[in-house]
Amino acid sequence: MPVQRLADIADEGPHQDMASRNVAACLSGASVKFGSFTALEDISLEIGEGEFWTILGPSGCGKSTMLRLVSDLVPTATGNVEILGKTTEAARLAREFAFVFQDATLLPWRSALKNVELPLEMGRKRGLKIPMSDKSPQDLLDLVGLKGREDALPHELSGGMRQRVAIARALVCKPKLLLMDEPFGALDEMTRDHLNLQLRDIWRETGVTILFVTHSIPEAVFLGQKVLMLRANPGRVKQVVDIDLPSEREIALRETPEFNRYCGQLRRLLEEC
Repeated sequence: MPVQRLADIADEGPHQDMASRNVAACLSGASVKFGSFTALEDISLEIGEGEFWTILGPSGCGKSTMLRLVSDLVPTATGNVEILGKTTEAARLAREFAFVFQDATLLPWRSALKNVELPLEMGRKRGLKIPMSDKSPQDLLDLVGLKGREDALPHELSGGMRQRVAIARALVCKPKLLLMDEPFGALDEMTRDHLNLQLRDIWRETGVTILFVTHSIPEAVFLGQKVLMLRANPGRVKQVVDIDLPSEREIALRETPEFNRYCGQLRRLLEEC
């Protein structure tokens, strides 16, 4: 079955037939334990290729742990997790996914461009055959709006710019799944809004599947096709909410009754968690 174009997925939105899509991530009864503490319990989800999911829930519900489970950073206690039909370890070794953290974690002595090139350099030094984006590191910096800042060191860039470099770096090995753990949480509101728009554009242009953790209900609604609400103690799936809003989104969308209806629905769900 051929992979659908991203535009087709976006236009079909939440009414797309689940059986007709390719699966990027499949969690079946997955649980995570740290000693006697259960962080996640019985998580079962299918995330289609090219979809954009945002993850909400109260503090301590396991949002970040879920990304670490998918990325092979923590093991399952029970159940199973597959990424594009592979084990999480095999997907990690094949560079099928990339991770963007809240802290951009750039090397301070390397320019923006050199930071983006770093995964490719590391792969070459280790003799690894790793996938490469169709876009060059320079093109990826252009894509995230940093044309002309290629030679800037991290301390010469704003927080939002550093996060854009981190996103470009994550895309350089052409991941099929992009995991983002509150990447804009420390930024001011205006910068955050701008990066939300830019991330939607990047998603549509690259076709990458995105799982995005946030504490912001408006951000979750604005970015996502689907919002996964987790409940706490232990972390479990409360509900998956389909966001049936236009695929082309501008900040003005946040003033519409439909947008605020979704925000209200999610707020009520969060209060129940």
